[in-house]
Amino acid sequence: MIFLDTSAIYAMADRGDPRHAEATERFRAAIALGEAILTHNYVLVEAMALIQSRLGLEPALKLAHDCRAFDIEWVDEAMHEEAVRRLARARKRQVSLVDHVSFLVMRRRGARTALAFDPDFEDEGFELFDERG
Repeated sequence: MIFLDTSAIYAMADRGDPRHAEATERFRAAIALGEAILTHNYVLVEAMALIQSRLGLEPALKLAHDCRAFDIEWVDEAMHEEAVRRLARARKRQVSLVDHVSFLVMRRRGARTALAFDPDFEDEGFELFDERG
């Protein structure tokens, strides 16, 4: 199971992003390995807002349609509140509420690897997916 982060989703959506080819290649490699793709609804909202703002409505709607193929964890009130507590304890401006939810989802679901370009995943003890092994 590979966790899919906003950083990779956006890079795949934006052909002008410096990591577009890398993100697309890694995503295809994860699929080829038969890995389930896990994310959560806060990542999807964050990614859709970013894509809509920068690339337009149609690419955002494409994500809304395509994400149906993912295993989506729906954040409930308890998980939201736990992420807020962790955000307050961490006191790190660059680690967002969405990131803290991601870490909780990954731990809850036993995911060890993220398709992301965010080093905060490694700081939390997770691996970043690299198709080269």
